[in-house]
Amino acid sequence: MLTLGISGHFDLLPTLYRSYMHDAAACLVADGELVAAVEEERFNRIKKTNRFPTDAVRACLDLAGVRPQDVDAVGYYFNQDLLDLGLRNFQVSSPTYPVSSGRDLLLDRLRTRFDWDLPADRVVFMPHHLAHAWSSFARSGMADALVVVMDGRGEDVSTTIFAAGGGEMRELRSYPVPHSLGLLYQDAIGHVGYGFGDEYKVMGLAPYGDPATYREQFRSLYALLPDGDYELIPGMPDINPTVGPFYEIGFPTRIAGEPVTQEHKDFAAGLQEMLETIAMHVITHWARRTGATRLCFTGGVAHNSSLNGLILRSGLFEEVFVHPSANDAGSAEGAAIVAAQRLGTPHTRVERLRSASLGPDLGTPEEVERQLTAWSGIVDVERPADIVDATARLLADGAVVGWAHGRSEFGPRALGNRSILADARPVENRDRINAMVKKREGFRPFAPAVTPADAATYFDLTGTAAEHGFMSFVVHVHEDRRAELGAVTHVDGTARVQVVSPDANPRFHRLITRFGELTGTPVLLNTSFNNNAEPIVQTVHDAVTCFLTTEIDVLVVEDFLVRRREPVLGALDDLVPAFRPDTRLRKDWRPGDEVSGEIYLDFSFGPSTTVSPEVFELLAAVDGKSTIASLAGELTDEARAEVLSLWQRRFFSLAPER
Repeated sequence: MLTLGISGHFDLLPTLYRSYMHDAAACLVADGELVAAVEEERFNRIKKTNRFPTDAVRACLDLAGVRPQDVDAVGYYFNQDLLDLGLRNFQVSSPTYPVSSGRDLLLDRLRTRFDWDLPADRVVFMPHHLAHAWSSFARSGMADALVVVMDGRGEDVSTTIFAAGGGEMRELRSYPVPHSLGLLYQDAIGHVGYGFGDEYKVMGLAPYGDPATYREQFRSLYALLPDGDYELIPGMPDINPTVGPFYEIGFPTRIAGEPVTQEHKDFAAGLQEMLETIAMHVITHWARRTGATRLCFTGGVAHNSSLNGLILRSGLFEEVFVHPSANDAGSAEGAAIVAAQRLGTPHTRVERLRSASLGPDLGTPEEVERQLTAWSGIVDVERPADIVDATARLLADGAVVGWAHGRSEFGPRALGNRSILADARPVENRDRINAMVKKREGFRPFAPAVTPADAATYFDLTGTAAEHGFMSFVVHVHEDRRAELGAVTHVDGTARVQVVSPDANPRFHRLITRFGELTGTPVLLNTSFNNNAEPIVQTVHDAVTCFLTTEIDVLVVEDFLVRRREPVLGALDDLVPAFRPDTRLRKDWRPGDEVSGEIYLDFSFGPSTTVSPEVFELLAAVDGKSTIASLAGELTDEARAEVLSLWQRRFFSLAPER
């Protein structure tokens, strides 16, 4: 049985609100085995995109070497009634757009984009939390488990408790949307200048604060009840429930981009404490009531790795599993599993997922070399005899390395195939990579990657068994090792550790081992290979672009080592600019005002910025074929720096002339 799971929406509007049907992805499951999985954001370069996953579907089919017609059924990650209700609401609010049913739209997208006439009865819709539950349990390696799904919302629920085993998923309890911990956390982070998709940033900020400062205000937002129940106290109608208590005390709400104060840190700490208190209240009750010794935790809240670490330390379970893509992208996999079940093939395969390397690779060695050498006007490319040893020596000498190898990872974390790597020891590496490479807030922590043989030497993995290969758990760094691991030990002495096994990622394991032989510390700093304007890199082109527009020292792509020729700014004239599908230009003015040119990306919350007349004239002439020099002649130094800045922010791409 070959089934395809899909998450995302149907491209009805380019500016469809970003939190609606987010995390578009495709997953292909063959006889219960997950053979391919990738998010659409890796292709359209829009973080957490809700576009229909056209390129992700195509990639999954290509990876499996199958045609669309070979697929037995397609599963969608939500109930059809909710989907159709949303479509009807869309039509009523925008009556100029004709809208049909979700089933018809899905069939139309398959037909028009893949020439695939799938029978209507081979499209399977399902409850959202059921898709989440199966994606986690099916990869847990557990014969039976308590499965807790906790996110923003499913159809009319926000948390669902299941008992899994014997090929069945039995619902024990659900909590309605007004009880949503995911939405509560999402609503609250606006107080400190963050929004949808930024929850992990606030989690990282929390250890800098004191939760007691605003404990009274946060406790006014909820009430714990017997039997694992709780209430969230509603605010005024149509008002974010977190606003009232903090408005009353004059809390200084932060605007995005402003400095983070101690008050904001204390707020983050209080918010994290509230989430942990309520979530543990629910999980503790169901662990004791069912007597379950194994837990599968999934849904968007399960990416809160600090909460996950607390679950480990609680000792409630003998074993805990968190899927590497516990968010809505992962529910596409569950949709494929449920689709097979509905067609009469129950899922009995529960082998442990060891590797998240489920996306497309970078190409053959010849293809990779050809793509890299095309940039020879701006970089030098060499092929060392042993790329792992050469990279380990560079890291030991203090280099920050962009590392791209093999198939891309499924989920929001880079696990050694699309990573930025550095020495985990000097605390300066944390500050340097945050400021000069990732271009993000200085409080953000980085993850350590370590081999199984050395993990217990540096980290307290607790007595609870868990799969630590996916960066899912924040654990304590042993006190006598914290100074040694200055770049990856957070302010509270913790780290979101990745334990890299030789079976899951042989090359990355060998790199960490070799680095340890050279330095005496077999731990690397590992963070996702991207800057703050883009998702994780997918292709060779993405990797080179990120390398050239950040201060990464060296790029390693498969067996090739790439160094930039300084300065990059001087080589821009020979590159060809091309617009993204969402790139737009416009001029705006009021009578009497000077005309202002603007470039923007046409999706929900897409960035925009004004540009100088010289650069606007250049951009207006872009045809995807001509170099900057041929389009604009001799640019001023100011205009050239402006073009580089726009490239860094991914308003368009630049590539060598063909």
